[in-house]
Amino acid sequence: MSDPVLEDVEALGETLARARAAINTRFIGQERVVDLVLATLLCGGHGLLIGLPGLGKTRLVETLSTVMGLDGKRVQFTPDLMPADILGSEVLETGADGSRAFKFIRGPIFCQLLMADEINRASPRTQSALLQAMQEKTVTVAGAAHALDQPFHVLATQNPIEQEGTYPLPEAQLDRFLLQIDVPYPDRDTERAILLATTGASEAEAEAVLSPGDLLAAQQLLRRMPVGESVVEAILDLVRACRPDDQSAPERVRDAVGWGPGPRAAQALMLTVRARALLQGRLVPDASDVADLAIPVLEHRMALSFAARARGEDLSALIRDTVARRLGDKAAA
Repeated sequence: MSDPVLEDVEALGETLARARAAINTRFIGQERVVDLVLATLLCGGHGLLIGLPGLGKTRLVETLSTVMGLDGKRVQFTPDLMPADILGSEVLETGADGSRAFKFIRGPIFCQLLMADEINRASPRTQSALLQAMQEKTVTVAGAAHALDQPFHVLATQNPIEQEGTYPLPEAQLDRFLLQIDVPYPDRDTERAILLATTGASEAEAEAVLSPGDLLAAQQLLRRMPVGESVVEAILDLVRACRPDDQSAPERVRDAVGWGPGPRAAQALMLTVRARALLQGRLVPDASDVADLAIPVLEHRMALSFAARARGEDLSALIRDTVARRLGDKAAA
């Protein structure tokens, strides 16, 4: 790594440490969740937040938009939400001289950080409209393409328990999410700190640490960080071992997995291992980063077979077992 890049990476690491501290003033504890969300933004991707109501997902996204200096908006997804409610629509306007013309009114998706709350409550038609925006960073209305603001990120939430009246996300859209981020219950000490910090006369306010330009520069710098050949091989070994039709797949995977991750999963690992190393103050990722990010990257890109679900197989446990088999001591080093 050249000296200018080395200096830039070190400076970015210090800035990210300040950003993490600023986020933690309002989203207390849950350091892993914060790191995974920051990694998602650093990689230029989108995140799927899975957690029960009341765990602070909305608060996290609001705080994140302030700290990262992004224009953030929130959309509550419901079954009657239409694509135009998100993308925008054309309206017929009459001028002072009596002339008429169509004018495009931009929807809430024209922002830099969109919180799609309970995304699985929207109809497939609305989900497909969001899919184009996530992948192509443009929306098409009445045959005209409109570029979205840059940077553009979607952080979607999903309740893992309540499934009545929901539309499961199609595999094609799940694959567009860089990471699936599980938001667990806080431990006792963290919950005590939350109570004390949020039920008083005033609450801590987050401050901006980065700007949209800073984030775009960080995304470009991240891609210049080197990844060693051993890490590349570890990524390939793991992703291919999770495909049931691959010769390298363990017997448990061949028996339990209906479909496995595609090349986009390997691309996601190549980016996120760099982000994890950067957030931990390291300049080069290693196999432990691959092991740590295996579940967030792979879980939503795989599915158990019907027979495996009937037996009560757990996909997270299967991925951990595959990591242990394929990476072994390298991940623990």
